Amino acid sequence: MSFSNENRIAALRQQMRVSGTDLVVLGPSTHMVYMSGVNPHGDERPVMLLISQSYAGFLMPALNADSARNKTDLPFVTWADADGPIAAFNTLIEACALPENPVIALDETMRADFAMLVLDHVSHKARKFTNDTVGFLRARKDEQEYDLLKASALLNDAAMQAGYDALKAGITELEVASVIRDYFKSHGAQPIFVSVCFGENGAYPHHHTGATQLQNGDAVMIDIGARLNGYPSDMTRSGFFGAPTEKFTQVFDIVNEAVAKALAAAKPGVKACEIDRAARDHITQAGFGDYFLHRTGHGLGLDVHEAPYITGTSDVILEEGMVFSIEPGIYLAKEFGVRQEEIVIMRENGAEIFSDMPRDMIVKTA
Repeated sequence: MSFSNENRIAALRQQMRVSGTDLVVLGPSTHMVYMSGVNPHGDERPVMLLISQSYAGFLMPALNADSARNKTDLPFVTWADADGPIAAFNTLIEACALPENPVIALDETMRADFAMLVLDHVSHKARKFTNDTVGFLRARKDEQEYDLLKASALLNDAAMQAGYDALKAGITELEVASVIRDYFKSHGAQPIFVSVCFGENGAYPHHHTGATQLQNGDAVMIDIGARLNGYPSDMTRSGFFGAPTEKFTQVFDIVNEAVAKALAAAKPGVKACEIDRAARDHITQAGFGDYFLHRTGHGLGLDVHEAPYITGTSDVILEEGMVFSIEPGIYLAKEFGVRQEEIVIMRENGAEIFSDMPRDMIVKTA
């Protein structure tokens, strides 16, 4: 993944002015990767990226400096194990030229001891997390990120098809998962998760793939994702092995229509809760509201789960460039589950789906 440090830091500084933030402190995380390209070895040695209006630089263990140097041209203030990080941290804070009692935004994924180092050694007016600074920027994808997410989604389509193509009587969930993982790896991607659910296992939204064997008359639900060139994919498709039952067909059609309702509701300026409501109301009106057990979606970017979250209580206004899932489901205990998932990016006229794979029921002959 390549990007411009200068452009992202300039955009962050503008957002810091808007949000009244004087200092952003990032630990080893996808926030750090987004802002700098640096993905350092994470252990108990404090490593941080500090960004103020006039300075951006790293607190970097000397042990890791050489390996991190080829990822960024931002300055390092290094420290050795024999000396400890405090003096180097104070040097970095001085370089940031902060106002008296600054407002500090801390990486919410940072180790607690790293965060306490900051709070114990910087007199501050207020502290907060990064949702209105780095998080704000990350929620709005640029065209380079779109291209990376699109490529990852198209590979996911092919891996999903490979999984369904492998279905045969007696094959286990684990064996199908292995086919999918091998497909990802052979095409340069790193599998993140592969959930294969046969029959009543699909009634568990987060089923752990196991040794269950596929039988004629089983529903099949597969949810997979992998990382390609730094960016992940995520998609669920549901189908049937053998002749689909009337009840499965009914539930499948309801879920598919719920996806369509949510897609139609997804427009710039709409609240995230309205997308959730569009899917949930349809499922509820069809008599299955008690069996839709989770939110309608989550954001996707460098992380598989990130802002914005498509929940019934979210007042986040959806904007162009935001990427998120739409994945309603119905889960019937001791019977089956159906979930259909699309990842979309918000465009001027509505949601654009990344996947090219149809949401038609996937039926494999027994």
